[in-house]
Amino acid sequence: MLLPITSLFAALLTLLFIVLSIRIIRLRWSNRVGIGWGESKDLEVAVRIHGNFVEYVPLALILLALIEFTGANAMLLYGLGGLLFVARINHAIGLTRSVGPTIYRTIGVLGTFAMLLVSAAYLIGYVLGTQL
Repeated sequence: MLLPITSLFAALLTLLFIVLSIRIIRLRWSNRVGIGWGESKDLEVAVRIHGNFVEYVPLALILLALIEFTGANAMLLYGLGGLLFVARINHAIGLTRSVGPTIYRTIGVLGTFAMLLVSAAYLIGYVLGTQL
């Protein structure tokens, strides 16, 4: 069964992942660093942004797909997927501007966590509702 809403956000997040990856590749070339980040702070930050994306986005997409499988309202799915996408863009912008706290990083963290929490709560409610 095709999951059109999850598929849309998986594709959009894949494009963002590629942008983050290309940024690392460009910094590796310009700093002549093959592994790690050498002494480049910019490369270290780019690697961390990429790593954080890889840590959170796969689980978020799995949750989104599971919610879509339940037949959830499309607005909920678009809301969760959109929140995740906007949050991940903000997180990348925030860390690029400063390794300290920024409004963009805060939006990124809170948006990602909100999406995960709402998704988990929905699925727990769904499972408990169908099991009772």
